Amino acid sequence: MSRMISLREAVRETLAEEMERDEDIVYFAIDAREGANGLTTGLVDKFGQERIVNTPIAESSIVGLGIGAAIMGLRPVSEIMFEDFAMLAMDHLYNNMGTWHYLTNGQYSVPLTVITVSGTGEGIGSGHGHGQALQPVFMSIPGINICVPSTPYDAKGLLKTALRGHNPVIFSLDRLLLSRAIGQVPEEDYALPFGKAKVVKRGGDVTVVALGKMVHHALSSAAEMKKEGVSLEVIDPRTISPLDKDTILKSVAKTGRLVVAEESRIVNGLGSEVLSIIASEAPTLLKAPARKVAAPMIPIPAAASLEAMYLPGKNDISNKVREVVSKDAIV
Repeated sequence: MSRMISLREAVRETLAEEMERDEDIVYFAIDAREGANGLTTGLVDKFGQERIVNTPIAESSIVGLGIGAAIMGLRPVSEIMFEDFAMLAMDHLYNNMGTWHYLTNGQYSVPLTVITVSGTGEGIGSGHGHGQALQPVFMSIPGINICVPSTPYDAKGLLKTALRGHNPVIFSLDRLLLSRAIGQVPEEDYALPFGKAKVVKRGGDVTVVALGKMVHHALSSAAEMKKEGVSLEVIDPRTISPLDKDTILKSVAKTGRLVVAEESRIVNGLGSEVLSIIASEAPTLLKAPARKVAAPMIPIPAAASLEAMYLPGKNDISNKVREVVSKDAIV
C-alpha cells in the first residue's frame, strides 16, 4: 500500500520510524522541538527532549556535537536550517566529519547525518544568505555521501539508508520541494542505495541530467520539447557523492547529446563534474557540445522579479536542448 504525501512529511515520517527502531538516533537542531523546517514537528512528544535536542544558534557547534556523539556510539542527525549556514561549520564538515574513520585507522566511525535546506524561488526576499544551493561545494569532501532527493519516495528511501549506515551523510533538501513535491510513498519499509541514479523519463535524442527541483523542470521541458519532435531522457542522480556515472554514460552513448541542469552556480558545479567525466572517459560519445544549465555567478537577488531571472528553470533547459539538437551544433 502507498499514499500521497509531501517530501516534508516523508522526511518526518522516516525520522519517526527510525527513531522508534533505533534508540541511538538523536536529533540536534535550532528549534528542533518546534521543527523550524517542519521536519521534527511533534517528534518531541513521542521521543522526549533527550533525543529531540534544541541547540544554540551555532552551526559549527551543531555539527561538532553530532560528530562527537557519533564517535561515542550514537547515530545523530544535525540539522542546519539553511544550507548557506553550513559555511559556518565547514571546519567540521570538511576537515573532521569524513576523515575521522581514516585518521583513526578505522577505530572510529562517524554515522552522522547532516540535514540542510537549500534553494530559493519563493519570491519572499530571502536573498543571498538564505537560499543558496551549495551541494557542489561538498562534493570535494572525502569520506562523505551527499543526497539530493527530488521526490518524497526518494527522500524516504535515501534517508533510511543514511540513518542505518556507518558513514557521514549530507542530506540536502530543496526548500520549495518540501511542500510542493507530492508523491506516492509505500507504507512498507524500504531503502534506496547510494550511487544509483534514476532514469525518470526515457528518451532517445538528448540526455538531461537534472538535480533536485531541476528534475521537475526537466520533465516540463521534456513535455514541451516533445511537441517539437525532440525526445529527452531525464536522469536524476539522487546522490552526487557517490555519483552514478555509469548510468549517465550509458544514456549519453544512446543519445549523443547532453544537458546538465542544477540550481547551483555554473562554475565548479555538478555540470562541470559530469562534463569532465565525459571529456576524460568518453569524449567520442557526443554528437554536439554538451551544455550546462545553472545559476549565474552573482549573489541571489532579494527582489522577487530579479530572483526569478536568476533561477534556472524549464525555459533554460529547453533552450539548451534546442542548441544541442541544432544542425550548427554537430561536431
